Amino acid sequence: MPGRRKVTGKKPMFGNKRSHSLRATRRKWEPNLQMKRIWVPELDKFVRVKISAGELRTIDKIGLIAFLKGRGLTIKSVTGE
Repeated sequence: MPGRRKVTGKKPMFGNKRSHSLRATRRKWEPNLQMKRIWVPELDKFVRVKISAGELRTIDKIGLIAFLKGRGLTIKSVTGE
């Protein structure tokens, strides 16, 4: 699906920007995505993934393999190897 990220599943949110006079114009909020190198001890190598800042904290806590398993993904599907 276009606009969705492989790992996060997040997509942009849309809404209105409000001026001082409360005039509404359309705008978009992009997710806070970061390109990170994460060490995976099971593979004994670094893996590059594009994830949100909030999910980086979860990956630091439980590990990348467990995080992807909870989402039904594999490392190959995320990295494209």
